[in-house]
Amino acid sequence: MSARFLDSFARPISYLRVSVTDRCNLRCVYCMPAEGIPLLGHQDILTFEEIEQVVRVAAGMGIHKIRLTGGEPLARAGLPELVRMLAAVPEVDDISMTTNGHLLPRHADDLAAAGLDRVNISLDSLRPERFRALTRNGDLERAWEGVRAAESAGLTPVKLNVVVMRGFNDDEVVDFARLTVAGGHHVRFIEVMPLGHNDLWAEDGFVPVRQVREQIESALGPLEQVGPDSPAAGSGPARYWRVPNAPGTIGFISPVSEHFCAGCNRLRLTAEGRLRPCLLSDAEVDLRGPLRSGKDEAELKALIASAIAGKPAGHRLGVGERAVAREMVQNGG
Repeated sequence: MSARFLDSFARPISYLRVSVTDRCNLRCVYCMPAEGIPLLGHQDILTFEEIEQVVRVAAGMGIHKIRLTGGEPLARAGLPELVRMLAAVPEVDDISMTTNGHLLPRHADDLAAAGLDRVNISLDSLRPERFRALTRNGDLERAWEGVRAAESAGLTPVKLNVVVMRGFNDDEVVDFARLTVAGGHHVRFIEVMPLGHNDLWAEDGFVPVRQVREQIESALGPLEQVGPDSPAAGSGPARYWRVPNAPGTIGFISPVSEHFCAGCNRLRLTAEGRLRPCLLSDAEVDLRGPLRSGKDEAELKALIASAIAGKPAGHRLGVGERAVAREMVQNGG
């Protein structure tokens, strides 16, 4: 593995989230306005070759974990080919993907064969009608088919991502936690974040993970902490717990109520080639222009280094404050 590249606060930067498209087949209430967004043209998004070039240079700087996001990444045609290209980069040792699961039954086997290691699947309700309302046109059974397809293809451990919103799905957190006992699933509860149009970002809609955990423990008893060697524990910000003796785990991701900025190890590349040092900041470095003007790898490395150097110590958001103008679907999560 290449030497680690440190930011200005001595944090090793090892993780790059790559958005491959701003398109999505759903319209989740916290992610995109009901009317959608102005979409990028085909010529505006990075080609697979351009993405591979960025990843290859970043990998030489110590970034060895790649996560593909969107939008819905499987809305982009030919995604297994991109996975195959990235898997061929010698320093990259982990490739994962976040998806809503609806298209996974058709692609899971090809993705696994190309070199994808595992997937996270967004699943914000266990009730079909509520799921359809939260996603505006999603099908809960199709999402579960995606979960089963990922498990069958070996894209494991499959993690279920739940964005908790008061008055929308906060009454289901215990039901989700029970999935870790009965089905051995890995469930992660995520605080809603202040991005774009998101009107759920207000004191009456925000649920801190502390309250989620209290609700679970009130129903199921004290949770026990999961060690870093657990297969479910990755390099991300989630802290993992489990119901005693449960085969699955419960993760908590608290970007607002309990900042994890001090340990942040990631950058984000948007679909149009903007490198973002922090999700909750509008600061970004353009890579698409230099890529298309023929800049060499040394110059590209310098631009990536500038993004890393510009990574802030952390954000200072409080409940009710809005962070960035971009919608979640445009940031790559």
